[in-house]
Amino acid sequence: MALELKRRGHSLTIAATPHYRAKVEQLGIAFMPLRPDFDPTSGEMIAKCQDIRRGPEILIRELILPHLQDTYDDLLAAARNADLMIAGELVYPAPLVAEKLNLRWASAILSPTSFLSAYDPSVLTPAPELMCIRKSWLLNRIILTLSAAATKHWWRPVRALRRAEGLGPGRNPLFHDKFAPELVLALFSRLLAQPQRDWPPQTIQPGFVFYDRPHIPDPSDQKLAHFLAAGDAPIVFTQGSTAVHHPGNFYKVSVEAVRHMGHRAIVIGADPDTVPASRNVLALQYAPYSEVFPHAAVIVHQGGSGTTGQAMKAGRPMLIVPFGWDQPDNAARMVRLGSALSLSREAYSDFPAAHALTRLIAEPHFLDRAAFLKKEMQAEEGLSTACNALEQLLSRSH
Repeated sequence: MALELKRRGHSLTIAATPHYRAKVEQLGIAFMPLRPDFDPTSGEMIAKCQDIRRGPEILIRELILPHLQDTYDDLLAAARNADLMIAGELVYPAPLVAEKLNLRWASAILSPTSFLSAYDPSVLTPAPELMCIRKSWLLNRIILTLSAAATKHWWRPVRALRRAEGLGPGRNPLFHDKFAPELVLALFSRLLAQPQRDWPPQTIQPGFVFYDRPHIPDPSDQKLAHFLAAGDAPIVFTQGSTAVHHPGNFYKVSVEAVRHMGHRAIVIGADPDTVPASRNVLALQYAPYSEVFPHAAVIVHQGGSGTTGQAMKAGRPMLIVPFGWDQPDNAARMVRLGSALSLSREAYSDFPAAHALTRLIAEPHFLDRAAFLKKEMQAEEGLSTACNALEQLLSRSH
């Protein structure tokens, strides 16, 4: 979105953890650091957050909120001369900064589960078993109300910072204040989730916004081209941008599964030195999804929003192995759409994986549904629609 808005003549600054400075500045976009200064590729940190039930609480209460004052100070400095701010839901000081500066802002929501709808209930990772009883919107609303009450104490640091800055009391950041009052961008396809009556009324749903970083050609590109041309469509295994840094035994199990099947595979994100050399398995540390996914027989991934969107866009069946967060909910939605199967991390071993992959390849309805979703998604213009909405909001601030 920053690149598109820059192309349209706007001046952009990205404020993020310093880890991303070089990548942002290489694209010609101004950068300002935002504490905490952590490494988002840290396997130790990711391992803490991959607790399927407590991951969100650990990230919020142990890794983000202890640095709330620092994040607020940095974001206040970054936004002081801005006309508009766009913030993700985990940037908890964003509503405070907007209120302090009387600044218009928009919130970017990447997954259906973030809307916490009573009419379209999501898999809640702290209690996934509740999906068995979530049959009515009233019961769902009661569950969400109890969840809000149970997490109220999380937000004491936010309430204290509001008082110190002379701001209003605010509302629960997990349920309310993450939504900007004038524009909420739902950056995922309507195929994944339709707008609901309890979404904020200021929500616009452009669809997915895709981006592959500029890829400098290297010898692995030639390997990839030769491998794709040398046989049947391979199964592609990947772990997105987070789980890849703490994948557990995912890659080992994946290679064993395709060995049992006698199938070809591309493994993205694993250290090639840790994947046994084989004429049927190609290991790459990086490859743009848009260049690999369309050639896959099946795409096996963790179910993150961006990876799911790329797999839907490619029109290929999926096997989803959720690690946490929004991933179990995205997996459940793709299974309901008929283009995917899902295995839990605990169930992901060589023979169950091989059985699921065999079904996805042998049963044509999975590919038929995936092709249908791809065709339907072609009508969505996520990037242009999102940027148009931001420009309309910006025009109201002048």
